Amino acid sequence: MKNFSIIKKSQLEGAMRIDAEYYQPEFLQVKKLVERFNHVNFGDIMDVLTDYHANGSYETLNENVRILDEQNFALMIRTTDLENDNFDGNVRYVSEKAYEFLKKTKVFGGEIIINKIGSAGSVYLMPKLNREVSLGMNQFMIRLKNGINTNYVYAFLISKYGKKLIAQLVTGAVPQSIDKDSVRSIKIPIFSNNFQEGVDKLILESNIFKNNSFDYYKQAELLLLKELELEGFDNIEKLSSIVNLSDVEFVHRIDAEYFQPKYAIIEEKIKKYNHKNLEDVIQNVPAKFDPRKDSNANFKYVELSNINSSAGTIEGFSNILGADAPGRAKRILKKEDVIVSSVEGSIEKVALVDGRQDGYLASTGFFQFRSKEILPEVLLAIAKSIIFKMQLEKQCAGTILTAVPKEAIKNIIVPILPKEAQQKIAELVRQSHEARKKSKELLEEAKRKIEEMIEKGGDG
Repeated sequence: MKNFSIIKKSQLEGAMRIDAEYYQPEFLQVKKLVERFNHVNFGDIMDVLTDYHANGSYETLNENVRILDEQNFALMIRTTDLENDNFDGNVRYVSEKAYEFLKKTKVFGGEIIINKIGSAGSVYLMPKLNREVSLGMNQFMIRLKNGINTNYVYAFLISKYGKKLIAQLVTGAVPQSIDKDSVRSIKIPIFSNNFQEGVDKLILESNIFKNNSFDYYKQAELLLLKELELEGFDNIEKLSSIVNLSDVEFVHRIDAEYFQPKYAIIEEKIKKYNHKNLEDVIQNVPAKFDPRKDSNANFKYVELSNINSSAGTIEGFSNILGADAPGRAKRILKKEDVIVSSVEGSIEKVALVDGRQDGYLASTGFFQFRSKEILPEVLLAIAKSIIFKMQLEKQCAGTILTAVPKEAIKNIIVPILPKEAQQKIAELVRQSHEARKKSKELLEEAKRKIEEMIEKGGDG
């Protein structure tokens, strides 16, 4: 198998790169494939290529922009938001004044976003959110010229050939990065309008199913919160509370964070409903599996980074041999398990294991829950909601722990919904996951359509 390239000196003259990585055979082969067709440099079809620092110097930006955790005028879009398709929970904001100052990076939806650093070269299509949005740091935002099919260009960039062309231009080790000139130089094949419109239609349909997925899940969550009379709970704010000495002595805690009123209020709401202690209704599966005993076995390994917290699904895995498994890889997942992050700061990472993921290996960074009394889709909705998240937050509040302690599970209570209510919620969650699956299939079809056109030599 050929794993080296021979480059003529004339090919290096005037080149911006002379490192071996740039001239890897797979990169050169892909570039040659794309250049067989009518093509343009990405920069030739751009109307705007900008980033956060186009708005001013570091000093000026520090003086005029504060990134806020609490809800404010405009959303500041980050890679993690785009990765998870999550633009509501655990997001960042800027004030109206800062938003207007960052006028060169206002985001309206439909732009192509490319990471500059870290996961450099990762490509996203910005959805239309019907709200003010500002570009985050470490990203390029691209708007294309009138008449250029943005969905087609996006589909090419995330295809295996687009990814290879981008990977060739990424430099550095840790962190990796890509610059504006490199982004402008990416080769974009131009096929017929009919072909591009076919790809465009698939991306549009994919986005419709993705939006439907969000809508179904919001309906499921709303049903759950209505049942417990918790609608609008996130808007409840109290600044102080009175705590009995006996309560302090019982939990061996005196910090104000643990006794925040919101935690007491949500527990009171759940206790008014039919409820049980978590351990009485949900099995917390112990992490006892040792993959290294089967050193030659291949495992699909799931970590926190593979969880789409917005959809409540596992999306991705790493292939590892049992002999190479990290010490924290001690869980074997079963269909209909609900896994919940036990890592402080990531407790929104919650997912339902589907049939395709039965037998996957997972990290001890999760709790692994099963229940005979609560439908798995309903358990997912509870675990993703404020009902569960606030109770987990309370256990970490005011401590220096990096994970929710196992014993904290004993302090969590869960509502037991009637079967009829559970069935309604479960059906909506199932519809949400089916719509998301269809969305991903259509996106894959759009990419495959481009890849097949390149491989067969084009006719588009």
